[in-house]
Amino acid sequence: MTVPPTRRSVAIAGHTGDVGAAEDGWMSDDPAVRATALGALERLHALTDERLVAALVDDAAEVRRRAAELAATHHAVDLVPCLDDADPTVVEMAAWALGEHESNREPVMARLIGLATSAPEMLVREAAVAALGAIGDDAAIDAIIAATTDKPTVRRRAVLALAPFAGPAVDAAIERALDDRDWQVRQAAEDLRRAQS
Repeated sequence: MTVPPTRRSVAIAGHTGDVGAAEDGWMSDDPAVRATALGALERLHALTDERLVAALVDDAAEVRRRAAELAATHHAVDLVPCLDDADPTVVEMAAWALGEHESNREPVMARLIGLATSAPEMLVREAAVAALGAIGDDAAIDAIIAATTDKPTVRRRAVLALAPFAGPAVDAAIERALDDRDWQVRQAAEDLRRAQS
């Protein structure tokens, strides 16, 4: 009788070079095992873009979220559809990964700007702002500046996201942040101003 793979056995496979066991984990009915299998396959340099694309539409948000995270180093995988995922944690991870891609393709920029300015979930807005800062395209300046008036964690991230940009509007946003009621926002602004001087 074959013993079904477990998260532990699949994780170990990723450290022992057992690609077969990692592949078996991907076929599991347990989403946690499938998500672990993705990480094991990545560690073994056996995670293909095609497998990631399949994982990004898995029924389980846990698997989709892990796939989006791993896609950060797979630049050929299109993460834009994930920005409309029903689960905000998947959207957050996909936004972060797109920041790692540093791609300023129009669909990427348009969706990230939309999320940065209007996503209902604060963590999604924060991740989108961070991604826009990492990408560094001037098309994002207005959205990032707008985010400097959001919740404290988003404001802090927005100030940091202004680092690649320059101009009067950026300078004004940083100056405002120096007087923010949240000390971490003020500190981020001070650090940024010091780095730019």
